[in-house]
Amino acid sequence: MEQKDKELLLKDLCARLPYGIKVQVEYDAEEFGKTIETDEITMINKYGEVLLYHASEYFIIEEIKPYLRPMSSMTEEENLMYEGLMIGTDNVSYMLDAIDWLNAHHFDYRGLIDKGLALEAPDGMYKFE
Repeated sequence: MEQKDKELLLKDLCARLPYGIKVQVEYDAEEFGKTIETDEITMINKYGEVLLYHASEYFIIEEIKPYLRPMSSMTEEENLMYEGLMIGTDNVSYMLDAIDWLNAHHFDYRGLIDKGLALEAPDGMYKFE
């Protein structure tokens, strides 16, 4: 993974931490064998290591792929909500609200899926109230 991709993925993951982003982790350890785990990220340290709550283990960023929703999967209701937030995008606080909303709903507005840095979330992976 190129450094610019690592930085992009770290920026994106950090913005999504409050929203319980789910990830796929690939690792190979004697006690686990070769497995793929899915869980929520609880912390990212300054070295780009990611801590998963369930295993209290650190993984390097190359082992992490978040599950995100493509923008094309936005429902009609979600689209109306998003458009409502975008009305005032000439104001920075409105822009930040729109970005926070995209993060909270796990939309891939940075194109991480197309770059191979994220996986498309299966329908129903994320529940919204």
